[in-house]
Amino acid sequence: MIFRIISCLVLLCSFLSFSQEYSISGKLIDINEEPIAYANVVLLDMQDSNPIFGTTTNESGDFTVINIKPEKYEIKITYLGFKPFTKNIFVDNNIDFGEIVLEENQQELEGVIVIAKRPTITRSVDRLVFNVENSTLSNSNVLDVLKHTPGVIVHDGSIKIKQSNAVVYMNDKRVYLTEQEILQLLEATTANNIKSIEVITNPPAKYDAEGGAVINIKTIKNIVSGYRGSVTGDYKQGSEYPKYSFGTSHFFKTKKLNTYFNYSISPRKDFRNLKDKVNFIENSEIVSSWDSDYNRTRETKNQNINASIDYEIDDRNTLSFSTNMLLAPNEGGRNDVNSLTEIFDSNKVLDSTFETINKAVYETFNLAFTLDYVHQLKKEGEQLSFSAHHTSYDYSRFQDVDTDYAFPDGTLIRNNRFQTISSQNVNLYTGQVDYILPISNSESFEAGLKFSSINSDGRLNQYTVQNQLRNERMDERDMFLYDEKNYAMYSSYSKDWEAWSLKLGLRGEYTDLIGNSLSTGVTNKNDYFKLFPSLYVQRNINENNQVYLNYNRGIYRPKYNELNPFEYFLNDNTILSGNPNLLPQIDDQFILGYTFNQNYTFEVFYRYEDNPNIDFVFQENDNRIIRHSYVNIDYAMSYGLDFTTYAPITKHWNLYILSSIFYNENNFFVPDNNNTLIKNDNWTFYGQVINYFSFLSDNSLTADLSLVYMSPYINGPRVISERAGVDLKLRKNLWNNRASVSVGVTDIFNTQNFSTTSKYLNQDLFSDSTMENRMFTFGFNYKFGNFRLNENRRSSEVKERDRLSQPK
Repeated sequence: MIFRIISCLVLLCSFLSFSQEYSISGKLIDINEEPIAYANVVLLDMQDSNPIFGTTTNESGDFTVINIKPEKYEIKITYLGFKPFTKNIFVDNNIDFGEIVLEENQQELEGVIVIAKRPTITRSVDRLVFNVENSTLSNSNVLDVLKHTPGVIVHDGSIKIKQSNAVVYMNDKRVYLTEQEILQLLEATTANNIKSIEVITNPPAKYDAEGGAVINIKTIKNIVSGYRGSVTGDYKQGSEYPKYSFGTSHFFKTKKLNTYFNYSISPRKDFRNLKDKVNFIENSEIVSSWDSDYNRTRETKNQNINASIDYEIDDRNTLSFSTNMLLAPNEGGRNDVNSLTEIFDSNKVLDSTFETINKAVYETFNLAFTLDYVHQLKKEGEQLSFSAHHTSYDYSRFQDVDTDYAFPDGTLIRNNRFQTISSQNVNLYTGQVDYILPISNSESFEAGLKFSSINSDGRLNQYTVQNQLRNERMDERDMFLYDEKNYAMYSSYSKDWEAWSLKLGLRGEYTDLIGNSLSTGVTNKNDYFKLFPSLYVQRNINENNQVYLNYNRGIYRPKYNELNPFEYFLNDNTILSGNPNLLPQIDDQFILGYTFNQNYTFEVFYRYEDNPNIDFVFQENDNRIIRHSYVNIDYAMSYGLDFTTYAPITKHWNLYILSSIFYNENNFFVPDNNNTLIKNDNWTFYGQVINYFSFLSDNSLTADLSLVYMSPYINGPRVISERAGVDLKLRKNLWNNRASVSVGVTDIFNTQNFSTTSKYLNQDLFSDSTMENRMFTFGFNYKFGNFRLNENRRSSEVKERDRLSQPK
């Protein structure tokens, strides 16, 4: 009997609870009784006008808002080209407005409405914020927006800030992909849901000490429920091969649930030619010269899957799950290198040649999963969050190297053939907790803890091939085991005064690692504790002028393949290998900046790098070997002056300028030469000018004309030649921004190729590189469903994943 009474009470409460929520519906039409699709319908709070519920009309102009609690609201319906419809309502029952007629806005139709505004720049104490919401740039893709972002350099297949590779975040969540894959992802992502780009040159203590500057892409917050989707495609035609990419995204939002799914595939072939010249030196005399011509074709068929689910348990608790997968199954990746080397004696007479056919097939499975939980405490803004992450990385590679040695007349001397099978498996686990406490309206405190565990297992087997028979070389068999644990904690404090802003941070990290090469019996153990302080001070002179000072210390830990001692061959005398004895690189950077009139910024910077890790190219003159290996050089130091501006020239022409002049000095020890200390230094100028044009009354036709130039610069012992480039891109939005097409040409004059030179002591190497820089490009984007919704794209990653990369 008691059970029945309780059951009845539960049912009655459920019924009463359900009966307290109502719906609002209606149909939107114009004066010609044509339905108006995809108009915004929002319920606003009567007290503060904040949006509470929202939706958009469907293809037939119908809309329904459900689960509305009894209350007074203001309903507001808007659509471009029509006057807004507003009405105060009290919801105590289901409401059906029937047909609502929107009146055309005659003033807008006469062309006097401002369709889009110019992007603006604001600076907080620790970052620069480039606001692009509803700007002319919002019709571009995210990569185009980054090209316009002050202080950001998108050049030569990388994204840099202050000559340092930038780490990309979305909504404060790490995005892990290789540099090339990040560029492809951003190029395929439309910018109409981007609120701002945060440029954090010296990241505060909240961010991992691992890595350099941070680019945080903030999306617009969703208030509207429904479904949207899109398909994108891209075609590029280079001098040798076409490249393709295709992707589709799907997003669905309800009152409590956000879901996002994206799939993309990018089959492509890339061609590169290298011409190397090496003079082998003994007793200060050239005894032999080797000229090599490499043709490399790299084929990839990467597939990416990104998905996220956010569930709002209640007003204070949110649970999220996200995954990022990179799939390149067997023969999804190929790397073929054909090379011919001519060997000359000291009198420049051809002595012999050898021709190498190097074929490699590899596969990659990179699976990442993240679970987040966020709890809002009772005090407004006080928050406690937990995050758990796992990455499973599986990489394998098969290589077949076949070399024929011949006399100058082509007579065969001998043949050498070997095969290599290698693999690397990495498992990464992290756990993190963060706490945010607003002390007052002008003060806040943050703190957090993080633990990460990394286990890497690398294996190598090498075989000689004679008469079609394969024999394993036991002396070339190896297993490299690597384990690392990292414990981190941080705290930061910030305060704003009327004219001053201050932010202090301190992060401590303890690392314990062990690397073991079974074939050599060499075990490398290391443990260290490092402190990473940060300081940000800003003085607001007035509304348009600021001066600021930043300091930050960071760390670059070696990538796992850089620690792996396995050897990979381009040909018989060119070897690539890792170094298990690499030390972490510690950076200290200072920036003093001044912004005036909001648009013009000057920055003086200084950076000191202790134990920089570089890809070091060294010729072993005794055995005629060229070895690419990762080493720690003594130190590197750079300082310079940057100037950036984003200024309007006319109503339809904006100009972005970035110029940087800097001094770079690298000091390194020369292997096999009594560890002689060598200094390599130079001054470098980098300049970028982007002209952004918009045409037509609705700015639906845009053109980007960009020019870039970089004078010679150095990297360790190497000097890289100057380069320049001119790109042109046209984009047209169609069907009320439902679709867009773009065409363009990159590196119009084919001037982006470069050469490198290493010439000191007994080293004399020159390499000339030619790639498919000049390409014709075509792209399209089509949105369907409720395509005006803002996307909740999430990529929740951890910093340690950045150290996963494939061998060259």
